[in-house]
Amino acid sequence: MELQTERKDGILTFCLRGRLDGYGAGQLADAISASLQDDDRSVVFDLAELSYLSSAGIRVLVATKKQLKERGGILALAGIQDYPKSVLDMAGVTPIFSIYAGVEEAIAACKRPLDSLSVINEITRAPVVRNGVTYTIERASTQSSSLRVVGRLDKMLRARLTEEDIRAIPFSALQYSLGIGALGKGVTDALPLLGEMITLHGSVVWLPTDGNATPDFFTPVKDTGELYIYTGYNVALNGPFHEIVTIDAGDGGSIALSDVYRTLFELAREQKRDFAGIIALAMWAVVDGVRSLGVKKSPIAAFAPENGLPINSEANVKEWLDDDDEPKYHGDTMVSFGFGVDYSACNDECLSALTDLNRPRTQQLQLHNHGVIFRGVPWDAGLDLTRQIEKILSEAPFIDMRHLKDSTRIRRAKVGVAYISRIDVDA
Repeated sequence: MELQTERKDGILTFCLRGRLDGYGAGQLADAISASLQDDDRSVVFDLAELSYLSSAGIRVLVATKKQLKERGGILALAGIQDYPKSVLDMAGVTPIFSIYAGVEEAIAACKRPLDSLSVINEITRAPVVRNGVTYTIERASTQSSSLRVVGRLDKMLRARLTEEDIRAIPFSALQYSLGIGALGKGVTDALPLLGEMITLHGSVVWLPTDGNATPDFFTPVKDTGELYIYTGYNVALNGPFHEIVTIDAGDGGSIALSDVYRTLFELAREQKRDFAGIIALAMWAVVDGVRSLGVKKSPIAAFAPENGLPINSEANVKEWLDDDDEPKYHGDTMVSFGFGVDYSACNDECLSALTDLNRPRTQQLQLHNHGVIFRGVPWDAGLDLTRQIEKILSEAPFIDMRHLKDSTRIRRAKVGVAYISRIDVDA
């Protein structure tokens, strides 16, 4: 069997030629697994040149239809010929499929559910369009939110952390946070492995600095008070999200993480939001290329650079930081937390707690975000953000965790936005 995969008008389409027998069914199943991305809702099978179909092929079609039904989409069969149609009839499964005369009609049918959802959104929440990207904003809370900073950023950046600098924090105390941390039986055990860390609803994902570049994670059912998160620097959100923003770059489109922040800052200024020039974001997204940067060694005094310069200085960056500019993970799901600082609106106290004051300010914004990658999570903008994040953490296949570069690209996202009114520092 010959198999061609492409996207037509944003819809994943498989063109099959020849015989969809036992061998061809295996080929098709592999192609679907490799091509179906987390924001694909419907799929078209172009069967105009398919001459043969057996029960093996039918099983793949039925399994795919079930998978798409869970996403609220359809499996559309286009141009099916007499013999394959007779096989479907004899198997008694013809009624479960959506059958169309040609590919254009099938694609149009696949797009209709999405279009109708878009119309509903426009009626209930007027979207804002910036540079071809749609932002739909829902008000969530009017209560104030703050960031709690534990530890000193300058000590971390200069690799001067000692046992006295490490804090033991209960799992239940950190809902959304990021920083440098580790899990272990105690401070001594955790200290040499401190790496990039994120907490999401009590779940911890971190990248041990053991040379293996493999993240680890732990999701407790309850906090017994017997285990702790050990951190040398941590920034945590205290308070609610003020807005829930749905972001859609359109079929085939994407937007850089830096541009997401830039637009949200612009909208905050237009809305005359009262905040200290800092926003925190929790995000559920479908990504289109993750770029990352992270520490390779624990930033402790025992490993400090001999030249005395920060680990992110030009002299030390190759030894200390894992800079991966090759975009990874296209069409996969990401859950992230982070914050952005607008230099033009922040006071020095905020800046010293959250940013490296010794580095030149080449941009107006400074961002710090960590993301966790999952696979096989159908995108549905209508789902509740908090509940979906919790579900992903407990059920979805875990793939990776990274400190995100600002150039990481997003296709679609649902974002909790907290406008930060103050910084509480516990150094």
